[in-house]
Amino acid sequence: MVEKKTSEAQRRASKEWKKRNPEHARYLSVRSAARTFSRKYAKNREEVEELLTIFDTENINRQN
Repeated sequence: MVEKKTSEAQRRASKEWKKRNPEHARYLSVRSAARTFSRKYAKNREEVEELLTIFDTENINRQN
């Protein structure tokens, strides 16, 4: 059997935190996906610039 690096108590605590904070957990997950895309999968600068354009024109959460 493979031993896990994270204790059972920590896994339970993380699960409970995600259950109590679903919006923030989703935010962190989506932010991580965006960073991964820009770091590992974007093929050229135009793809990243398209994301910035979407941010500037369509993002309702944008703060100046």
